[in-house]
Amino acid sequence: MIEFHIGHPDEALRPALQAKIDDLTKPRGSLGRLEELAMQVGLIQHTLSPELRQPQNIIFAGDHGIVEEGVSIAPKEVTWQQVCHFTHPQGTGGVNFLCRQHGFKLKVVDAGVDYDLPRDRGIIDLKVGRGTRNFLHGHAMNDLEMRRCLAGGARVVQDCFEEGSNVLSFGEMGIGNTSASSIWMSYFTGIPLAQCVGAGSGLDNAGVRHKYEVLSKAMDNYSGDGTPLDIIRWFGGFELVMAVGAMLKAAELKMIILVDGFIMTACILAASRLHPEVLDYAVFGHCGDESGHRKMLDFLGAKPLLDLSLRLGEGTGAICAYPILVSAVNMINQMDTFSGADITKYF
Repeated sequence: MIEFHIGHPDEALRPALQAKIDDLTKPRGSLGRLEELAMQVGLIQHTLSPELRQPQNIIFAGDHGIVEEGVSIAPKEVTWQQVCHFTHPQGTGGVNFLCRQHGFKLKVVDAGVDYDLPRDRGIIDLKVGRGTRNFLHGHAMNDLEMRRCLAGGARVVQDCFEEGSNVLSFGEMGIGNTSASSIWMSYFTGIPLAQCVGAGSGLDNAGVRHKYEVLSKAMDNYSGDGTPLDIIRWFGGFELVMAVGAMLKAAELKMIILVDGFIMTACILAASRLHPEVLDYAVFGHCGDESGHRKMLDFLGAKPLLDLSLRLGEGTGAICAYPILVSAVNMINQMDTFSGADITKYF
């Protein structure tokens, strides 16, 4: 098993960071969340002058055996079609225009797509299998496959780190992955499954009921040992477990993790059951429109930066939130101080 060595950010710098933030030419606390973010990034990087370098968005893609049970309105082939869309030379997908707009490099990883993807598109080939098994009838992946996923996600993040990046967002592509995420959410929060299951890519009320019934039966059929690692393995998708490994590695390397929507929140929830410290490195980009996302954020004590009713995934909501993080870093680095501007400090 790959090991991650994650520590909490060093709190020794907090008083100095707070003093610098409070000495900026503004009433104390008047820039609200920007001040909180500046403190978080400063602690992560252990500096009074934090910086954001070479942001990257990593999309992990994989197929899910549970789609055989009709839990998604979209057919399985949409997974590989969208991966090809993301990596098309013209880059016309939803995530593509946002990456261009906000200066993100996009990486797309084949974690386990049930298709022979074109290798001339720059897709990173870490395929563990051609989709997971149907977890209604047994585990989605075996122990070796899970370990390969965790290691694969860590490897991609290590590459980003060596390229000079210190802030990452993560996204996913995999028809059926809201089903796996809903089960993770229920197990790891204790929230009843019915409150964790939503429409995914567009199910109607009857479809949501069917999805709930399938997932409820899958949970009844579970015969594992109940540990977080076993639940991750039993119900996870290759792309989701790879994202868990990526998040844990990013925290180990003291990188900032921009968390996207329902599915990526489920991934950092799962990661936190293995290493709670990972949450110190997380900035939650938005509250999505998928049922259960707000409840999961509340469970984590997370305060998302945006609420735009997004539910696309792919990392889109996290990328949209990035400029707010940039503003926080610019605030602490570019605002003058009371003493420097010769302005009377009035508090």
